[in-house]
Amino acid sequence: MKPDTDHSFGNLTPEFMLDALDAAGLYGDGRILQLNSYENRVLQLHLEDGRIAVAKFYRPERWSDAQILEEHRFAQALADAEVPVAAPWTLSNDSGILTLSGNPSTLAHFGGQRFAVTPRQGGRSPELEDPEVLTWIGRLLARLHGVGRQQPFAHRQHWASAEPGQVARDWLIANDSVPLEVMPAWDEVTRRCLSAIQQAFDAIPDLRLLRLHGDCHPGNILWTPTAGPHFVDLDDAVMGPAVQDLWMLLSGDALSARQQLACVLEGYEMVAEFDRRELTLIEPLRTLRMIHHSAWLARRFGDPAFPLAFPWFGTPNYWNDQVAKLREQLEAMRPVQDQFHGFEDDAGDLDANFR
Repeated sequence: MKPDTDHSFGNLTPEFMLDALDAAGLYGDGRILQLNSYENRVLQLHLEDGRIAVAKFYRPERWSDAQILEEHRFAQALADAEVPVAAPWTLSNDSGILTLSGNPSTLAHFGGQRFAVTPRQGGRSPELEDPEVLTWIGRLLARLHGVGRQQPFAHRQHWASAEPGQVARDWLIANDSVPLEVMPAWDEVTRRCLSAIQQAFDAIPDLRLLRLHGDCHPGNILWTPTAGPHFVDLDDAVMGPAVQDLWMLLSGDALSARQQLACVLEGYEMVAEFDRRELTLIEPLRTLRMIHHSAWLARRFGDPAFPLAFPWFGTPNYWNDQVAKLREQLEAMRPVQDQFHGFEDDAGDLDANFR
C-alpha cells in the first residue's frame, strides 16, 4: 500500500497552534484540550476574556480555501436562520503576523497552516432510542435543508452519482492498496456496486440537490436537555439529496431502521416536504460511503495517528471483509425500487408501534 504522505501536519505542535491563535488576537489562559479528530487537528482553549474557543487546523491540501470558505458561509447562513450550529468567528490581523485569505476572514493562514475558530458548544450524544429525540432531529434537519436549498455550493463536492466511489476506487487501484490475492474479487464487486449506485441515481429524474451537512452521524449531533439537538462539524458539507443527512441516523435491523426513519420523517415533514423517492438511495449511499471510507483510510495511513487508531486496516482480512460486505450491499441494492415499498402506508403504524 502506498499511503498519501503529503498530507502531514508537519510543525503543528501545541506551541505552534497557540502562537497562531495569539497572532489572531486570541490569547489563552493556559487551559487547553486536544479534541478527537482524525481528519483535522482540533484544540479547545479557554481565552483570557472568558470565552471558550475551538480551533480547527485544517489538514493541508484536502480542501481549497474556496471550499473551506463556502463551508463557513453555509454555517453563518444557518446561524443567521437560528439553526443551532457553531459558525466560525471573523479573525483579525492586527498583529501583522497573520496572513488571511481575505481581510477580515473566517479562515486564517499561519506558518503554512490554515485554521478557523468557533465558540465551544457543549452537549452529549442524543438518545436515538427515544422517538421524540428522532422527531426533533428530523425537524432540525428540515430547517437546515431549508437554508441549504437557498443557493448551491460552487466549489464543494457533489454526492449525487457514483463518481465519488469511482474516484476512490481508481485511487486505491493506482496506489496498489488492495492485496493481489484479494484484488480480483474486490475489483469485480466494486465495479458491480458502482454500476448499481449509478442506476439508482439515474432512476430518479429531476433529483433535487441541496447543500447538506454531509456527515450527519450521531457523533456530529450534540444534545442539551433545554435546547435539544445542535449540529457540529460541517467539514464534509456537500451538494446532494436530502436523504444523505437522514440515513446515517438509522441503525439496527431493517424493522428498527424503518421505525427510526418513520420518526425522523415525521419531524422533517412537519417543516418541509421530503421526496419519498429518495428512500431508494439509502443503500446506494451507504455503499458509496463504504468504498469512499476505504480510500480515505488508505490515503491517510501516512499520518502516524492512523496506524495507531486503525491497526487492522490494509490487511488481507480487512479487504476480504470488505468484499463480503460489498456483496451484501449488492443484494441490498438489488430491490432498490421496492426497498421501501408501502412505506407511505405503514409508516404511521410503525411509528405508533415504536411509541
